[in-house]
Amino acid sequence: MKNRYLRMTICLLLAAPGLQAQVRVSSAKDGITITSAGSRYTFAPVFTVLYNAADPGMALKPAGIKKVSYNVLSWKVKDSSKADLVQQKISAAVAGDGFDDSILRGKKEQRTRSILNAGESTELRANNIRSKGDTVFFSFPSPGGIAFSAYVVTHAKPYPVLHFTFTPAKPGYYSIGYTGAPALSPEAAAALWQPMIWQEKRVPDAPYLTPAFMAPLPTTMVYDGKHTLGVLASPEHLPFQPLPTLPNSQFGIALRNGKGQLQPQLYAPIPGGYGSLMKSGVSFSFSMQLVAEPQDITHTYQKIAENIFGFRDYRRNDIASLNTVLDNMTAYAMTHYAWFVDSLKGFAYSTDVPGAVKNVSSLNPLELALVRDDAEMFEKRAYPLMEYMLSREKFLFSLDSLQKIQNPSRRLKGPVAPVSELGALYSVFGKENEFYLQLMQREYASSRMRNLDVKESGGSWVNAMRLYKATGDKQYLTASLQKAQQYLEQRVRQPQVDFSDPFSGGFFFWPAFTDRWIELSELYELTGDTAYLNAAVQGARNYTMFTWMSPGIPDSMVTVNKGGKAPMYWYLRSKGHAQMYYPEEKAPAWRLSETGLTPESSGTATGHRAIFMANYAPWMLRIGYYAKDTFLINVAKAAVVGRYRSFPGYHINTERTTAYEKADFPLHEHKAQSVNSFHYNHILPMASMLIDYLVTDAFVRSNGRINFPAEFIEGYAYMQNKMYGSHTGSFYTEKGVQLWMPSGLLRADNVELNYIAARKGNRLFLAFTNQSARPVTSRITINPSLVKLSGQSNIRSFTGNDATALQDSSFNITVPANGISAVTVDAATPSVQFQEKILTATGDRGKDYAEIKTGNAKAMLFRLGKYGRRLFVFLEDDDSKWKRVRLHYTDAAGKTRQLEDDAYPFELTVPLEKAYAVQCWLTLEKADGSTVDSEKIIIGK
Repeated sequence: MKNRYLRMTICLLLAAPGLQAQVRVSSAKDGITITSAGSRYTFAPVFTVLYNAADPGMALKPAGIKKVSYNVLSWKVKDSSKADLVQQKISAAVAGDGFDDSILRGKKEQRTRSILNAGESTELRANNIRSKGDTVFFSFPSPGGIAFSAYVVTHAKPYPVLHFTFTPAKPGYYSIGYTGAPALSPEAAAALWQPMIWQEKRVPDAPYLTPAFMAPLPTTMVYDGKHTLGVLASPEHLPFQPLPTLPNSQFGIALRNGKGQLQPQLYAPIPGGYGSLMKSGVSFSFSMQLVAEPQDITHTYQKIAENIFGFRDYRRNDIASLNTVLDNMTAYAMTHYAWFVDSLKGFAYSTDVPGAVKNVSSLNPLELALVRDDAEMFEKRAYPLMEYMLSREKFLFSLDSLQKIQNPSRRLKGPVAPVSELGALYSVFGKENEFYLQLMQREYASSRMRNLDVKESGGSWVNAMRLYKATGDKQYLTASLQKAQQYLEQRVRQPQVDFSDPFSGGFFFWPAFTDRWIELSELYELTGDTAYLNAAVQGARNYTMFTWMSPGIPDSMVTVNKGGKAPMYWYLRSKGHAQMYYPEEKAPAWRLSETGLTPESSGTATGHRAIFMANYAPWMLRIGYYAKDTFLINVAKAAVVGRYRSFPGYHINTERTTAYEKADFPLHEHKAQSVNSFHYNHILPMASMLIDYLVTDAFVRSNGRINFPAEFIEGYAYMQNKMYGSHTGSFYTEKGVQLWMPSGLLRADNVELNYIAARKGNRLFLAFTNQSARPVTSRITINPSLVKLSGQSNIRSFTGNDATALQDSSFNITVPANGISAVTVDAATPSVQFQEKILTATGDRGKDYAEIKTGNAKAMLFRLGKYGRRLFVFLEDDDSKWKRVRLHYTDAAGKTRQLEDDAYPFELTVPLEKAYAVQCWLTLEKADGSTVDSEKIIIGK
């Protein structure tokens, strides 16, 4: 049999769940054949050896894919016919945190992005075979004196394991690819996946090799409509420590072969990468698993994550409850460390764009002010952002007209607030501010760039849904449902084959790569139509494939902050930031894991490995509950629980560390932060995410019996969440209950309990959710400065005999493992301050919007319940035209008063004592000192 290619079939008969799979070895065929559910898939003993005498210069470079920012591996080539990648010309707007100039702006040279051109290629096919027990051994020819052997353990669970050993005859740079997996034409594939961006039926346009550190699971996959096929690197080749990076990546994975077919492949080592420089006679070994799974890709993803890499409900609070985190994070948002620039009404964005400010939404601080009964949050954050979102043209505002990074705007040509935010504000304030509705209708009929250079169309099914919720006008519901049906047909039920999806809004952040599953879930809640739920589940499961499921988490302790130094992010080192110091300590590996988090985006995935901004988590938790999908529920928990005590900065990027866990981690000046980036406009959206998670967790664990209505926070990118606090809800059998969670309301002696709190009359409602896998009994103390208790106060349970009698201000509560216990405290009077006033409508009506042509000014009258009224005037004209602006207005007694602004942006705000008709006009001063008076307007009654 020498020098002949022997063929043999290993038939793996996959059994039903819970039964042992049967494996049998049959007569000679053409490789390892897995037989499952009547289908046969042959994994041939074929390998490809790539060789380079000199370092091939492995480097990440922009792929050059139209409409997509994504970096891929590339190698130097001398043969110009193999050079298929040239250094892209990158716009000055593409800069800042997460963008690496060594990748984006390297020197021009002949490079290839094809793994097939990354070295001299030699194909190896087995020429001898023998079997012993459950193992099949392959022998190979020895071209050039190399030694190569391989074997397959056929009965390994859950998939056969293929192991090879390679010994070079001469030194050099080597890579060995397994290239014998089944191949499908793109037309025959029902779906495919190659991390990070090739999903649904988006076929890679070249034989890209994804390095190990960029693979949420170390495989590519193709689905033929019955089975998902893949070649999976064994977990030992993707260790937990150190944190995966390009320099320590032991392998790469590919999907497209030289014939343009879809064929899962694995190359180890990466040409020019870790371990690829080999000495003559020194052996290299590697193991992989051969996947043929009778499920679609997302369920195969789940199975591999759970069965191979141990993903499960693995997190618990451990270091702090989410309520403590919320208190700390909210307090931090009000300090100078949070870098809010009062004069510009925004959070500094100097991490990316020097001198700029950026906000996400006014609804985040407004929600915090409402839920936490916090007037200071309203005055210092929510109200300024409400004005910002109405006046600014884009989320990113810079006074520097020459600034190009991330395409900021200097203009006051608002509203930047999307239709959803305008609708939410209209609803929150009792529908007494008609100008919000007018602006909604105007934005619905137009389009706008709000973030980066992405143009958004106003007339979408999503915005029609928002207008229906705001107005109750069924014409908008009809439009929404008609357009949503088109969306289902054109986007959801037609797998995407490229990156031309007109509904995406631009490919950069992960929501663009899936269907709009978050908004689809809202349409399901609105209509009860399961077609929308099914589409939401599909999109959410696709989104889980951006979340890290590898490396596996060892059951061990990890030493971090060695020598007392926290890791230093290279980008901040380059900006002159100071080293941070935290004690060297040991922490459990699970607490340090990125599993369940995503990279930031397609364009920054190489540098921002895992971001803490997991706004998708509450949505996955809720959709998982609706669909009884435990994978979505577990991903949601993994993304949020037990990760930090306060705002943790943005991302995990260099080494594993406990620095993010510390309560004082954010309490440093900007230049003293160096572990990770601080995008200060993220603080409040992250706090909203925590509220959303807490309320959704109670909703899910109570089987929907704790349910609070919500508005929608759209923001931009991935920062969508539900907004609570403006409407009463239900708490088991009780209706009309108001969510109320002021800082420091409760003290618990066990960190595993999160809680939500609500009020109605003289009763306090509390629901505790246990984040651990063991029952928890905790002593709960109610803050007497926030809730007045009397001798008649007592505890009543909604969930069983799980609470002891109230003693002074304390009681004991027992919460089942991963369960919920809910109680009401009777004869308890909450000390409500801000919340009651701002949520009480006054019935005030009248003209609340006017335009002043001279100065291109807009005047708006805010009606803020019984809390008060505000007149807000801003000018589109800037300081190239005017030096100073003076607002004249009449007070309640009819007396004329003045307010002046001598620096752009020209904005003027007047608190009004009561409802009355305000007459106002402007005096505009030019650079030469001359003035112009505007026409007069009347606003109010």
